Amino acid sequence: MAIDPAIIGTRTEAFDTTAERGRLRFFARATGQTDAMYGDLVSAEAAGHRDLPVPPTFLFCLEMDNPGRGRFLTDLGIDIRTVLHGGQEFTYHAQAYAGDLLTFWTEVRDVYTKKGGALEFIVRATHVTRDGVPIATLTSTTVVRDPKAAL
Repeated sequence: MAIDPAIIGTRTEAFDTTAERGRLRFFARATGQTDAMYGDLVSAEAAGHRDLPVPPTFLFCLEMDNPGRGRFLTDLGIDIRTVLHGGQEFTYHAQAYAGDLLTFWTEVRDVYTKKGGALEFIVRATHVTRDGVPIATLTSTTVVRDPKAAL
């Protein structure tokens, strides 16, 4: 299946979600964040933060709150069994905090093939903002394997 490069530049509908303290604390513990500012408000404020800071990479978890997150691949006719997560990159612009209402939207940045078309790659950038101000850009690469091709 050839992914049409015409999808480059298309974007998803924006959605909003909130960074909740309980989820931030759970994520910080689960990922081994030992700095008390990720779980204790007094420690966060003592470190100069207005609330619990969002731990590194947690924005990827919030991106999963998208009510239409599976629709992108389905709309392209891609069988989820042929998909691999090929990479993730985070560019931070500002700190996000517990209680922040964050807006997420994703654009397709690139589509390309390797191994004679046996592997197709989709590069997407998810933009995260708070009140229109950039917080982060999450760049992900999805690999789609042609089930009929020999690798």
